[in-house]
Amino acid sequence: MTQGRSIRLFLVDGTPNGLLTAEIMNWTGHVLTGPRSKLSELVQRPECGRTGIYFLVGPDPENSLRPLVYIGESDDVGTRLKQHNRPEEKGGKDFWEKVCLVTSKDQNLTKAHVKYLESLLIQSAGQVGRCKLINGTAHEYINLPESDRADMAFFLEQIRTVLPVLGLDFLRETSRPSREPEATTAAEPEASPRFTLEVPRHGIRATGQEIDGEFYVFKGSLARGGWVGTERGYQSLYNQLCEDGVLVEGSNSIRVFNEDQSFSSPSAAAAVVSGRSANGRISWKAEDSGLTYGDWQDQQVSAAAETAPE
Repeated sequence: MTQGRSIRLFLVDGTPNGLLTAEIMNWTGHVLTGPRSKLSELVQRPECGRTGIYFLVGPDPENSLRPLVYIGESDDVGTRLKQHNRPEEKGGKDFWEKVCLVTSKDQNLTKAHVKYLESLLIQSAGQVGRCKLINGTAHEYINLPESDRADMAFFLEQIRTVLPVLGLDFLRETSRPSREPEATTAAEPEASPRFTLEVPRHGIRATGQEIDGEFYVFKGSLARGGWVGTERGYQSLYNQLCEDGVLVEGSNSIRVFNEDQSFSSPSAAAAVVSGRSANGRISWKAEDSGLTYGDWQDQQVSAAAETAPE
């Protein structure tokens, strides 16, 4: 079982939408994040004068599912952020709305360390696929001693732990559900039973599973050939998945999932499969028991409550 972690958050100016710092027990890293509107305050912080890694994050106007992200490093993060704040025509970057920088409390991060860490982070973000990277390809930095590379691998894991807590999900590993129950190992996150959703009238059948807090629809599942619901709700999500090649055209005016796709809820998954708004708590039914997702979840909660200590 994965061990619990303690993360200390501090609201610098006492407001939830201002500057925020984060630290993990027994980790030398220090995280500072805030909106671009608070940049004038952020660059005055002592952390900005240190060597570190930074992330610029903003919405992608062409893709509502994934943010735009730029990953950089600098000996003086504050100076680099001032450069990025310039207008695009003057060498800056216009897309970002939020910044996050990671430095070291003991100030032992060197230029070589952050260059190597930047390379690891760019590779990791590209593999996870939760964002569109502005950087392009990552440069290879292999000049660090073996012990330093091990330290940076640990540093990377802490960054990947703390950033999702701050609402930055682009480094969070995508937990792919196993299509064969016997292939599941004890090391994998606990998964739900497999669920199915059927719309017999349109020849639609999809299978899915909840794992690590997300609901996945499996590759090969079928979906409605077009959105037929009202022009709101999950229509933009459906259209985006079609544009991204996740939902491809199949036979008989239906679409096929070209890969496993994660959704924030069973209702979001059900809506995309059905081509209209749908209640996923009712639509998805467990293959082994026939229970709806809602009934299965209620059963889990009741069982947990009965075994809870007094």
